[in-house]
Amino acid sequence: MSVADPSSSSTAEGSSNQPSRRVAYYYDQDVGNYHYYLGHPMKPHRIRMAHNLIVNYGLADEVEDDAPEVNGEGKRELNDVIQDNRPEEKFIKNSLRGSRSKSMQVFRPHRATKSEMTRFHTDEYIEFLENVTPETAEAMTGGGVRCLIGEDCPAFEGLFEFCSISAGGSLGAAERLNSGAADIAINWAGGLHHAKKTDASGFCYINDIVLGILELLRIHPRVLYIDVDVHHGDGVEEAFYTTDRVMTCSFHRFGEFFPGTGDVRDVGMKRGKGYAVNVPLRDGITDESYHTIFKPVIQHIMDYFRPGAVVLQMGADSLSGDKLGGFNLTLNGHGECTKFVKSFGVPVMMLGGGGYTTKNVARAWTNETAVMCGRELPEDLPYNQYMEYYGPRYKLEVLANNTDDHNPSEYLDKIRTQVIENLRNLPHAPSAQMRQVPSQSISRAIGLTKDIDENDPEDEIDLRVRKYMQRKQLNGGYSPNSSDDDDIPMNGDSEDDSSAFAIPGRSRRQAGQPTRRSIIPRQISAAKRHTNNNEYDSDDDEDQDPCGTNNKKKKRSFFNNSNNGIKSNVNLLIKKKLNGISNPIPITIGQNGVVEFWKESNLQPGANGIIAGAGGISRGESPMSIS
Repeated sequence: MSVADPSSSSTAEGSSNQPSRRVAYYYDQDVGNYHYYLGHPMKPHRIRMAHNLIVNYGLADEVEDDAPEVNGEGKRELNDVIQDNRPEEKFIKNSLRGSRSKSMQVFRPHRATKSEMTRFHTDEYIEFLENVTPETAEAMTGGGVRCLIGEDCPAFEGLFEFCSISAGGSLGAAERLNSGAADIAINWAGGLHHAKKTDASGFCYINDIVLGILELLRIHPRVLYIDVDVHHGDGVEEAFYTTDRVMTCSFHRFGEFFPGTGDVRDVGMKRGKGYAVNVPLRDGITDESYHTIFKPVIQHIMDYFRPGAVVLQMGADSLSGDKLGGFNLTLNGHGECTKFVKSFGVPVMMLGGGGYTTKNVARAWTNETAVMCGRELPEDLPYNQYMEYYGPRYKLEVLANNTDDHNPSEYLDKIRTQVIENLRNLPHAPSAQMRQVPSQSISRAIGLTKDIDENDPEDEIDLRVRKYMQRKQLNGGYSPNSSDDDDIPMNGDSEDDSSAFAIPGRSRRQAGQPTRRSIIPRQISAAKRHTNNNEYDSDDDEDQDPCGTNNKKKKRSFFNNSNNGIKSNVNLLIKKKLNGISNPIPITIGQNGVVEFWKESNLQPGANGIIAGAGGISRGESPMSIS
């Protein structure tokens, strides 16, 4: 069956009129091998039927229309000469890389691991799902009161593998959206929205939706979850009931119906108050009534919440004629939800869900896949492996029945008004001021340049200043108690020898404020300036050239050639050094202030230990310069 040309047919709003978007489609061929038990309404086989119909409609065709078969002769005659550049090899390589079709890319998802499942579920529950079998289920569940409660969620063969396929597809779809490689990701094996953190519920064992949303939250600050299943999405709402980063919106049948939750007054709690939106509906709702409330609510949510990504659960049990649902939606009415969400241009992860009339499920999901791909499919079904399921009309249609609509306009207006009023009480989505981020060099980004390398010129100056200070001291050492104005002898007589070689940082040396270390030397310098103003002028010039670049300046000295005031200055310094000893040592001062002799004394050692004991010889016995 040929597919209708989208350009030649008119399409509804939001399909071919908009530019095509990149679509990633996830399918595992083993998903249809599992079954719950005979007579159970949930049949994973429906996913295989939908995939087969999608493929036969041409939505997964290869790019090359004339590609030969991998195992056949294709268009080449049997006795033709085989060229070196054989087209068959190109087609085989394309098939090995994966199917890049006209409309979407098809992927086989990886199986989710236990560690990935425990991002939401508990370790004990995942361990239980891995080990439970139909034979041990009675003992491991305690008679059906633990983990697998009731008959809705039986323990069947391959349960853990089935869960890993479902969760792996949703995780792969979320990762694809996060990477920016796709705008829309589809996983019809997902959408199991009833599963709880420690329990299975409503035919659902692993909540792949929560796992996918958690993956999306790694990149997107806000995620919107929309549920059009006939049942309330209680598992997803419960998981994000106290957060404002995820808004859950569910359109469901309410009343005496499973799971019994989802009242319009359930709006969340704590930080998530107002971020749970519930639209309870009654039996028999039609397309027109459904979209009078669906589109305004979603429009207000998109305006107020501003999500970075949307997770769309397209449960097909809201279609007319479903075995467990009670709504009266047609195929076009159900697909209109997909078309409306796509029109916002936000990344969408579309998942499956409920749906218990298998032929209608396959029709609906095929139609919604085409909507996301921007294609319009003909009504006549192409030949496929399950053709007998779609009789007697063999059409891509789900028609409405004569069920009464118990949703009057007054009731829908009241629900819509209340929901929108709750949304208005929410703060608008936070925004941030845009500004240019300073860039960094490539060498620093890849680690070739370190931060210390950029400070080499300054470090070189520091090193030169430090060498200058060492040359200035007679003993060749550096002390933090000295400065450019310090003129006292550095003979190990500092009060704090432990920090004698501690080098102050540049910030402290160049901060412009006097440090504690420089207060005392500057006081001494102030006393010196009173005695010799001319010498101070030369010292000031020397301070302006700490690196010694001007060699014309002669080395400064504390003493002048004349002996005027020398003895008084020396006595003052010695008195400070002896810490107030009452009987100072007699000394002899020669030319230029050189101490020629210290007289032997019987005094005991002073506070700083500079005087020898009784009958000893002082350090000053050898002539030395004080400055």
